[in-house]
Amino acid sequence: MRVQPTKVALTRCCGASRWVDGMMAAAPFASADHLHATAERLWWALSDDDWREAFTHHPKIGDVDQLREKFAQTAAWSEGEQAGVNTASDATLQALADGNARYEARFGFIFIVCATGKSAAQMLALLHGRIDNPPPAELLIAAAEQRKITRIRLDKLLAEET
Repeated sequence: MRVQPTKVALTRCCGASRWVDGMMAAAPFASADHLHATAERLWWALSDDDWREAFTHHPKIGDVDQLREKFAQTAAWSEGEQAGVNTASDATLQALADGNARYEARFGFIFIVCATGKSAAQMLALLHGRIDNPPPAELLIAAAEQRKITRIRLDKLLAEET
């Protein structure tokens, strides 16, 4: 299996431009394992600013309007990843919106969580559990969550190509 993703495809997986450039320079990939190992190595070699850039490529958890408007290229993936908000109560959605606003004001970036398989209530609990973290620790947690999202999206990309 030889994997040769495009720059556009890689950007759909992770919005950090230095990560995308590194992945393009390393391509083609001999296997899915090679792709994932390279993605992981490059991700953890990035700077805090690169991670923050990647975060800007995500809609806020539960913000369906933002999914449609700003993130048309990744909307289908994001909607599937955030499917847990589809059945949430209005109160839970409002609490997520309020929590997202507090989180962003505190840390300077949106709440990043690998939402796949999580309900809105679970994501809200995670947000509440992380809001008091020291900023440097929270940035590392958010980066680890972004890494999980990127891996899932790389798998989706591989599935589309086969």
